[in-house]
Amino acid sequence: MNSKELFENDCFPLFWLEDEERFEEPQVVPRKDLTTLLAELEDIKNRIDEISAKEWHLAKLWKFHKANFTTH
Repeated sequence: MNSKELFENDCFPLFWLEDEERFEEPQVVPRKDLTTLLAELEDIKNRIDEISAKEWHLAKLWKFHKANFTTH
C-alpha cells in the first residue's frame, strides 16, 4: 500500500491530509546499461582533459603576462 491508500484506510492521522506532496509516489529513475554508462564516463573524461588543457594554457598565459612579455 502506498501512503495515500494507508491514509484512506484510516492508518494515518488527519494532519497528513494538509500536505498533498506527501502522497506523491517516488519517481522511478530509468536504469542505464553498462555500455551507456561507459560512454557517458568516456565523455566526462574527455571534458576533464579539455578543461585541464585550457587550464594549462591559461596558466602559461598568466605566467607570460606576469613576466611582462605582453605586447601592450
